Amino acid sequence: GPLRIVVIVVAVGLTWIVVSILLGGPGDGFPRIQHLFTSPESSVTAEPRARKYKCGLPQPCPEEHLAFRMVSGAANVIGPKICLEDKMLMSSVKDNVGRGLNIALVNGVSGELIEARAFDMWAGDVNDLLKFIRPLHEGTLVFVASYDDPATKMNEETRKLFSELGSRNAKELAFRDSWVFVGAKGVQNKSPFEQHVKNSKHTNKYEGWPEALEMEGCIPRRSVAS
Repeated sequence: GPLRIVVIVVAVGLTWIVVSILLGGPGDGFPRIQHLFTSPESSVTAEPRARKYKCGLPQPCPEEHLAFRMVSGAANVIGPKICLEDKMLMSSVKDNVGRGLNIALVNGVSGELIEARAFDMWAGDVNDLLKFIRPLHEGTLVFVASYDDPATKMNEETRKLFSELGSRNAKELAFRDSWVFVGAKGVQNKSPFEQHVKNSKHTNKYEGWPEALEMEGCIPRRSVAS
């Protein structure tokens, strides 16, 4: 009798206390019960992905600057890419790249593409390249990415014209070198946007070719353009 009643009351009281602890109090729902069944891994907040800006740059460019990213060809297998302001100017997907020098001419004020062409520097005619870069107007930006062989057909005039666009390495560019370069007609100094790797059997990443080059950055808009 009385002892059974006491046992029931105590049991009910203990049950109420346990339930209150698990439920976390009125209005809390079931957070504590859920916590018991939640693994430590799932409770850790996932690392936020790094934000990418135009052309995949890790930081945005300042105002009045053009964001670019370019990649030279890898051996004679993977074609080059030239991206400007989040627009792909040249790539294998666009089917407008080829062996030799891949060149995109851009209006330095608006950032609009003027023309993009590939010039075969192994079996092509260097005069085609000269006709392309001789008549450039002041302020025109010149993006260059090599693929396979950029230099066999280069002559003295070609190297001089690229040097006048701001290149440091055009004069020594050789068979199967990797080269990426951004210059402009009318620059007063050498361009800060250039990379060059020599073809050397001792350091080549691929058999017969050096590593592909990647370059990105922000180019100030020009005050005068074609």
